[in-house]
Amino acid sequence: MDKQGLLYNTERGQIIISEYGRNMQEMIRHLMEIEDRQKRTEAAQFIIQVMAQMNPQVKQSDDYIHKLWDHLYIISDYQLDVDSPFPAPQPMNEASKPQRVGYQNHDIKYGHYGYYMAKMIEIASEREDEDMRQALAYSIANQMKRNFMEWSGNMVNDQQIIDDLKAMSNGRLVLPDETKLNGTTDVLTKPVLSQKQGSKKKKKKQSNLKADMNNPNNPAYKKRKLQ
Repeated sequence: MDKQGLLYNTERGQIIISEYGRNMQEMIRHLMEIEDRQKRTEAAQFIIQVMAQMNPQVKQSDDYIHKLWDHLYIISDYQLDVDSPFPAPQPMNEASKPQRVGYQNHDIKYGHYGYYMAKMIEIASEREDEDMRQALAYSIANQMKRNFMEWSGNMVNDQQIIDDLKAMSNGRLVLPDETKLNGTTDVLTKPVLSQKQGSKKKKKKQSNLKADMNNPNNPAYKKRKLQ
């Protein structure tokens, strides 16, 4: 009785590249048993065509023929000896670990507001014009409220935002305690000041700032009205 025909796949060798299946792997092993180098090369070229039909998604890349030859060498455990149009891949390259990706590690105390928000607060704090600084503080506070609510999923008290703004700016951006920020609906549907500030047009920035200057809840508006 032929016991080989009764073997389960779990009892056989591991498939090296599953996209091509076990039969293709067996074909490549038989390919290496061909003694004549020219016939072995011709058989390898035929197998490359079959591999392209079995794994058509590889054709989406410009160098798919090169990839197929690499797969052929890998399935043969890098032991195939044929006249390939491409250099054989090296086992060390295939097994080597990729280089570590360096991630930015900004030290932000209030991380839920984001790195760009901290940079915006720093820039706004350097403005010499007090009215402009107050208007920017009000805009930034509304954006901080938006960021906090998106991060936590809960509502937040305006006083907490005002206190956090003061702390993050080292006391340079201070809003009165009675300042009323935008309501929850407005905050979540209409961002007052985008974190990607550099990508906005200058005209749009000026219009947003002008709108904040005309907001009765903005301390800069109240001060200007008294004058």
